[in-house]
Amino acid sequence: MAEISEVEAMAFGLGVPRPQEISAVERLLNEFEAHEAEEGNFLRRYKEIAEKSKNSAVRFLLQLIISDEEKHNAVTHAMASTLKGSLTWSRPREALQPISDLGTEKKELLALTEQFLELEKKGIKAYKRLVKESKGYYQGMFRLLLETMILDSQKHIEILKFLRQRLKKA
Repeated sequence: MAEISEVEAMAFGLGVPRPQEISAVERLLNEFEAHEAEEGNFLRRYKEIAEKSKNSAVRFLLQLIISDEEKHNAVTHAMASTLKGSLTWSRPREALQPISDLGTEKKELLALTEQFLELEKKGIKAYKRLVKESKGYYQGMFRLLLETMILDSQKHIEILKFLRQRLKKA
């Protein structure tokens, strides 16, 4: 039987210590932490550009992005904290909790969720009407802003549907 060379052994992972495998949760946590750091860099850059700009419209639009990026950072941080808590059997202050054991609060939250769903749907209709009415205003900026508000309202509806579903199960 022919011996394999050291290079061949390394190529097949023989005799070479392998890095310890990490769990799927740890890999996901690493991804969240890396993404959080990357978004932090983007956020700093957006803020620098917004502060330097002399144009109020540019500053305004960049501030909208900055606000979203700050929310994204908070969401990513909450998810990472939740995963850390799962790995360490702890509950960091920033960790997300399951929606359960709401007691008397459940009924009120369900009613408010239904009201907010209706308000968001009405808001979308109003924004769509305004998009048509403001077509062409300020180089299309009004259309852009209204359409992003529609997207936000659609996102709110998805969040409220999720909340309603969890509240009903709680």
